[in-house]
Amino acid sequence: MKRIYVVAGEMSGDAHAAGLLRELTGMVEPLEICGAGGPEMKEVSGGGTKDWVEDAAVMGVIEVLKRYGWFKERFEEMLAEIKLQKPDVLLLVDYPGFNLRFAKAVKEALPETKQVYYISPQVWAWNKKRIPKMVDLLDEMLCLFPFEKPIFENAGLKTTHVGHPLVDELSEKRIEGGRDPDLIGLFPGSREREIAKLFPMMLETAAALRRWRGDLKFSVPAATPKLAQTMRGMIAEAGAEDWITLTDGGSHELMQRAACGVIASGTATLEAACFGLPYCLVYKMAWTTYLLGKMLVKIKYIGIVNILADEKVVEEFIQADAAAPAVSAWVRDILSNDEKRQALVGRLGEVSAKLGEHGTHRRAAERVAEWLG
Repeated sequence: MKRIYVVAGEMSGDAHAAGLLRELTGMVEPLEICGAGGPEMKEVSGGGTKDWVEDAAVMGVIEVLKRYGWFKERFEEMLAEIKLQKPDVLLLVDYPGFNLRFAKAVKEALPETKQVYYISPQVWAWNKKRIPKMVDLLDEMLCLFPFEKPIFENAGLKTTHVGHPLVDELSEKRIEGGRDPDLIGLFPGSREREIAKLFPMMLETAAALRRWRGDLKFSVPAATPKLAQTMRGMIAEAGAEDWITLTDGGSHELMQRAACGVIASGTATLEAACFGLPYCLVYKMAWTTYLLGKMLVKIKYIGIVNILADEKVVEEFIQADAAAPAVSAWVRDILSNDEKRQALVGRLGEVSAKLGEHGTHRRAAERVAEWLG
């Protein structure tokens, strides 16, 4: 029996890993799947993986340091587990802060285990010095964007461009019907810290827009039941229960029904682009983390749509700029200007077309299957 150990630390990574594993189980039989991820991975693995993403999805240097003890315990537990299981392949999915350290520890403990990285860390943006270390640790990189392949390949790491998994995942989520011109989607993210930083501002933005147009409605999808409970309390405190609808999940449907959206930086911004939702990006984190990031990051934009386009397609409201007056002004403008809104939709379509063709999960699974032998 072949054995694979998989580590994903966020909801998006869980979805991408699960898609790859569904394909892989049809290629390699029997296959034992172990590791840590989220609910989708747990379902595909038949309970062989732990669901830890709700606690593991922490972003920012300061935020991670505050929970250093918890992460150290999980690291040691997982390292002990993989030493016992001695898998043929370790599959690391995004989540570089944890996964690259884990890769090093596994390389030292189990040098015979092949290591494949799916969804390359954005070291091209913030830490190119890590690339030689990745060359030493990994057997293959599976990257999503065409410009990433030469970066790793020229450094000496076997690299395959497989395309973006969202092309596969979102094609199954398309719904019939048009957009509601009075509905605005609020997407505050899938981490507790994002909710704490961004959702109060979104509530203020919604209140300001209601004062402008009393017929506007707002909907917000919660990534997990735990976050839904937190957000429900915040909506009640703001007295907004009558005009903000909270749903458990449903972000993809909302992206196709809303007239426009306000979205936390992350995978959701790329999903919205694929669905043609006009949106602005918002981003807030601890100031210390932000200032450290400013020193490290060498790119003009933080939104992947803008990075892919190499120009500002989507408006970015970052740190102090991510405030209700500025964001509500953008929403008023985009709702009032049909020409500007349609131009934005067109540009989003052009950028999302760069994500590649269907079959990403299968192409990625074929590469992993080869390492499984």
